[in-house]
Amino acid sequence: MGENIALTEAVYYILLSLNTPLHGYGIMQMADELSNGRVKLAAGTLYGALNTLCDKGWIKELPTEAGSRRKEYCITESGKKVLLDELDRLRQLVNNGEMILNRRNTYGTSDN
Repeated sequence: MGENIALTEAVYYILLSLNTPLHGYGIMQMADELSNGRVKLAAGTLYGALNTLCDKGWIKELPTEAGSRRKEYCITESGKKVLLDELDRLRQLVNNGEMILNRRNTYGTSDN
């Protein structure tokens, strides 16, 4: 894994949502849906995060039609790499947890 960055759950779901170009409200809905309601992004939080992610080059704002105030965003190749690195990190966390818990259960040292 490159930079060893642990993403917040909100940033993870924003990046994941932007695999398909979306506007802010669509990102809020997608994050809510994908997280089964755990991640509820307020507008201020979302737009602050979008600005930060644009500054990092992980997402980009798409060109808008003349006169439109609706901004759409999509993930960049750099953002996809960060997201894939996070998936690898999360898999390692889950694998380690399952290995330890299964070992404990196998040797009868579990509290359950």
